[in-house]
Amino acid sequence: MLVACEYGMVHVVSETGGPKGKDYCILYNPQWAHLPHDLSKASLLQLRDWTTSVLCSPSDLPAKGFSNQIPLVTRGNCTFYDKVRLAQGSGAHGLLIVSKETLVPPGGNKTQYEEIGIPVALLSHKDMLDIFKNFGRSVRAALYAPHEPMLDYNMVIIFIMAVGTVALGGYWAGSRDVKKICNNSLPYFHKCPQVRMLLLALFCVAVSVVWGIFRNEDQWAWILQDALGIAFCLYMLKTIRLPTFKACTLLLLVLFIYDVFFVFITPFLTKSGNSIMVEVATGPSDSATHEKLPMVLKVPRLNASPLALCDRPFSLLGFGDILVPGLLVAYCHRFDIQVQSSRVYFVACTIAYGIGLLVTFMALALMQRGQPALLYLVPCTLITSGALALWRGELGMFWTGSGFAKDLPQPTWVPASAEGPQPLKDSEAVFSQQPPEAQVKSTLPEEQSPELAHPKDVADVSTQEPTSPVSHTPEPTGLPGTSA
Repeated sequence: MLVACEYGMVHVVSETGGPKGKDYCILYNPQWAHLPHDLSKASLLQLRDWTTSVLCSPSDLPAKGFSNQIPLVTRGNCTFYDKVRLAQGSGAHGLLIVSKETLVPPGGNKTQYEEIGIPVALLSHKDMLDIFKNFGRSVRAALYAPHEPMLDYNMVIIFIMAVGTVALGGYWAGSRDVKKICNNSLPYFHKCPQVRMLLLALFCVAVSVVWGIFRNEDQWAWILQDALGIAFCLYMLKTIRLPTFKACTLLLLVLFIYDVFFVFITPFLTKSGNSIMVEVATGPSDSATHEKLPMVLKVPRLNASPLALCDRPFSLLGFGDILVPGLLVAYCHRFDIQVQSSRVYFVACTIAYGIGLLVTFMALALMQRGQPALLYLVPCTLITSGALALWRGELGMFWTGSGFAKDLPQPTWVPASAEGPQPLKDSEAVFSQQPPEAQVKSTLPEEQSPELAHPKDVADVSTQEPTSPVSHTPEPTGLPGTSA
């Protein structure tokens, strides 16, 4: 059994000059007969409603046949070949099979294809009802298959949203390492509340509620879903931190295999032959509720091709294709800040992500099927960041994360103050490791050092203190009464 399928269109107009013509989606097998790509080259023939018959035997044919007509018949009871052979023998110039189920491509074997010279296609039962409702029973139809552009303009919007989210989220995650977050004692609020943050929270709740109510409105609800999705990705990139490039590599490689398996391998394991990953993202085709998991960025197709009615009307990019490489971009920015590398890792990894996304779009255009984006994003980002660290001679630190401040030696002694022990600030860590005698003299009681009672004397001593502890080591037995 040889099966091939393509989407086509049936253009319907009223014979009585009623409303303007309308296109409806059909699924046809080009191995039966090819359809013209231009509507102007397609023959406009009478569409004959013969759906009371399944057209499986000569007794199902009308007395005068289907001369120069395109009959509509019901699916079932026999093969597609039986139906189209009878229709062609009775003078039909095409055959539309009405299906109440999911559209499937009409198939046959090689010898059957050679016998048939008219096109055969499937039309949904819902579209058939719409045709007769809007145009009446006297209608004409033309079958054609317009060219579909390889890439849609909405890919530009998805590219900007994805790269912008990764860049902003990675930059934000790294910048948190050098900014203060103020604390307070309010219950359940560990940060200083700000009016603008409260207003932002109310706005976000309002957007979420509106999207929840109108989530299936394809005309504009996708804008709210994308806004919520970008906010979610930014928060996750700010919150989740991978400590080492080793951890980044392991995570990205595991999810790389996961993505490839569920897109390319699962079609061979399912009865429908569809990818599990694609069905999760787009929702089941036979769902009555049309509910979909809001785990993707979606943008409607912007081209003017009539085939947009047939194929999925949206282009999708999963959150995982943003978050997984975004975690590596965030790690690169944090590493940049700690080793003071002028954000070279962050910029390089962000550019690599953009290149990987462009390669994904190219593969989508060439293969005309859903692609596992991590198949292209993971190698681009991992190889670029690793090669850059190797070129800069920092691969060891980059791999283990040893360039971060938490791994630097910390002082073991903190000077006491009049108000009691105080935690040492990060900016003062490098000044805490002073020679031992300087630390001792700074803590001597004022009454035991009469020569240094005046603040000016204390300042003079501290500024004249030698930097080498070897040449001026104080005697241990003379500390309480030793003067400068």
